[in-house]
Amino acid sequence: MKTNSAELTPKLLKTALILAMITVFYNLIEGAVSVILGYSDETLSLFGFGVDSFVEVLSGIGIWHMLVRIKRNGSENHDDFEKTALKITGTSFYILTVGLLITSIYNIITEHKPETTFWGIVISIISIYTMWLLIRLKLRVGKEMNSRAIIADANCTRTCLYLSVILLISSLGYQLTQFGQIDSIGALAIAWFAFKEGKESFEKTKTGSCSCEEGCEK
Repeated sequence: MKTNSAELTPKLLKTALILAMITVFYNLIEGAVSVILGYSDETLSLFGFGVDSFVEVLSGIGIWHMLVRIKRNGSENHDDFEKTALKITGTSFYILTVGLLITSIYNIITEHKPETTFWGIVISIISIYTMWLLIRLKLRVGKEMNSRAIIADANCTRTCLYLSVILLISSLGYQLTQFGQIDSIGALAIAWFAFKEGKESFEKTKTGSCSCEEGCEK
């Protein structure tokens, strides 16, 4: 379904661009902090979470690029732009899947135990609130613009929310039990979810049947 030109108001485009920029810059900062602290504390779950944040940046860049092109070429077919963004989002999910699988297998084989998971608790709590807010705003804008790409981007952000919850559970779990592999089970479950969403993103580019009313919002 094509986006109706009447729905593409300057205010909506500006809001969507701001959300995409926030997604990119927040995840760059979160990724850098998580990777640095995860490495220093030998916390593989936090380190992997940081890498996942960098993957989310790819989705944000795809949406930002699409919206810039729509703003500059309002008379062109917006659906073509959205298909490109959906492909980038789908690829991001697949990369995320591979990263989670590798991290989980490494944790299980090495039976690695971190020095502390304190920063995992702090970062995950901040991320849960931030991702929850971004999801709500992206879904609202996506519905108003009738944009499949923005809805898909919101679902990519939803995966980051789930990852944040997993990081919080694993970090708290380790603090309470000292069981170093507790995060691997949850990470494998998220890997399956990421693979499924990546597959669905690519399917949407082929069928073109996904709209806000047809269950894009999960």
